[in-house]
Amino acid sequence: MASNIQALDNSATDNRLGDDFDRRNLDWYIDKIIACVVFICGISAILFVLGIFFFVTKEGIGFVFEKMDFREFFLTPYWSPSDAEDPEYGILALMAGTASVTGLAMLVSVPFSLGAAIYIAEFASGKTREALKVLVELLAAIPSVVWGFIGLVIMNPLLIKWFDIPVGLCVLNAGIILGLMAAPIMTSIAEDALKAVPDRYREAAEAMGATRWQVIYKVVLPAAKNGLLGGVLLGVGRGFGETMAVLMATGHAVNIPDSLFDSVRALTATIAAELGEAVVGGEHYQVLFTIGIFLFLVTFIINLSADLIVRGIRKG
Repeated sequence: MASNIQALDNSATDNRLGDDFDRRNLDWYIDKIIACVVFICGISAILFVLGIFFFVTKEGIGFVFEKMDFREFFLTPYWSPSDAEDPEYGILALMAGTASVTGLAMLVSVPFSLGAAIYIAEFASGKTREALKVLVELLAAIPSVVWGFIGLVIMNPLLIKWFDIPVGLCVLNAGIILGLMAAPIMTSIAEDALKAVPDRYREAAEAMGATRWQVIYKVVLPAAKNGLLGGVLLGVGRGFGETMAVLMATGHAVNIPDSLFDSVRALTATIAAELGEAVVGGEHYQVLFTIGIFLFLVTFIINLSADLIVRGIRKG
């Protein structure tokens, strides 16, 4: 009788050990599968960026090495690709239009973004802070074509009325719209940079008798300066690469602007407007992809600079 009971106990123990072994094997396989999925998701962004760069480069590299005159391409303002006899591909005016709109956008967005970030991080509390953060994120979710529609339908007649100009689709219009578009991402990054400043900095300054504004101006902002600069650079990249809103709000005229009321054309808008009409594989088609390569490199440098600056503040 005792031997039977012992045999049953041994059998039950073996079954439990077998179940535990099977469960450990199953958990090991699940962990491996999840690790592979996470690795694929993590590396997919790099693969997508490399794939995009390869595609754009493949379409435009023929023009760069065979037909491109670097002096004419970068230093002349004449853009007339539809001229069958003597097409001209100078992007100086397009670069000037992009730079003027982006520069004005930063003048508009930086003060608003920093002000909003300071209020959210240093003054707002509880439900007010959460509500403002949600509103900023919602502002970032507005499609660019809606912003372009606002510039075309609302800002255009207002500028004509206020400044007595013939056309309101100009640098000022696009700069305001683009500034509002870039503000949310800059506000979010700036708010994160301000919150990352240790509370002991604030407490030490207040213990020495500093006022609230003195703490912010002389302690918090200097401590968060690299993060704030990184946010500004990301906003510049956002503005430099915008297409639809700029296409609708600038007037789309090839022109080196002399004032805020001049119509201009941006590099991105040129690609969007003309790519559908260009013959696939033709010279005009390749030139547009060459502009795409130039834009890709510029935005990559801007984003890389922002990332290095943010990493610098974290290490410091």
